[in-house]
Amino acid sequence: MRTIKGPALFLAQFIGETAPFDSWDGITRWAADCGYLGVQVPTSDPRILDLARAGESQDYRDEFLGIARQNGVDVTELSTHLQGQLVAVHPAYDAGFDAFAPPALRGNPRARQEWAVDQVARAIRVSRLLGLDRMATFSGALAWPYLYPWPQRAPGLIEAAFDTLAARWRPLLDLAEENGVDLCYEIHPGEDLHDGVTFEMFLDRVDGHRRANMLYDPSHYVLQQLDYLQNIDIYRDRIRMFHVKDAEFRPTGRQGVYGGYQGWAERAGRFRSPGDGQVDFGAVFSKLTQYGFDGWAVVEWECALKHPEDGAREGARFVRDHIIRVTPHAFDDFAASRVDRAAIDRALGL
Repeated sequence: MRTIKGPALFLAQFIGETAPFDSWDGITRWAADCGYLGVQVPTSDPRILDLARAGESQDYRDEFLGIARQNGVDVTELSTHLQGQLVAVHPAYDAGFDAFAPPALRGNPRARQEWAVDQVARAIRVSRLLGLDRMATFSGALAWPYLYPWPQRAPGLIEAAFDTLAARWRPLLDLAEENGVDLCYEIHPGEDLHDGVTFEMFLDRVDGHRRANMLYDPSHYVLQQLDYLQNIDIYRDRIRMFHVKDAEFRPTGRQGVYGGYQGWAERAGRFRSPGDGQVDFGAVFSKLTQYGFDGWAVVEWECALKHPEDGAREGARFVRDHIIRVTPHAFDDFAASRVDRAAIDRALGL
């Protein structure tokens, strides 16, 4: 067993236009002041991390890590959620996801995809250069519009979508292997990898690639009504990242899992700050600790009700209170006796 590291904070939801959220120095000072020991860093905003400079300049990397450490936090992992999303985009989502790409590439899906693949590859290399061994990402999605089996899908459509998805990611997984970095796909609605079955469909097509792993976030499983504790039992060897995010699912006579096109606050299933929802985090931390999870507990703030800065400060305390310092010995060692073969034989009647 291992003691989980933390608390850490995913910065994506906090980067903004005003201080302290508009600079690397400011946001890391703020995170440390909230009680965090680490930060998970998105790679889509050069104010926080310039991927091109990080790949080219040791001085820039040293400064980046040095500012974080001076301010009291470690860099836990890099994230390519937005770029990973663009590795595979169904045409129905072109307009919505174009905003994730540079303006010059919008309206050009092929160029956007090439840029996204290059960005993920850069982030893999930069992860290694920063001494990190895992990276968060999304898989993207080609089959998501066909989630519900009506109208009937054309034979082979889902298989072709997953074949294509695997073909796009295989070179990146191989690059991750060369650099000693695990790609941790956040299992998330809107992605083709949104539950255990779809993760396995992908894994089969990349020949069980050892760098294809999971970012475990129980909130997404609550909203799908999936057993988030058994999920740890099944995929413990593939879970390499952990987002601490809560959720609640309260179906009514009017709406359920699909939410009736309502906004987040009005949906039967909605995200909440840690401790405000229905996730049994005591059991989650216990299982991850039991199975030797060696990563960070990273708060991802996404709450339909609470102010983000309140959620961040509360989240740090919440994680700290849930991390289990593993015991160095069994509780009943005080009653242990020395090995005595003769006594063993007598006890067994031998």
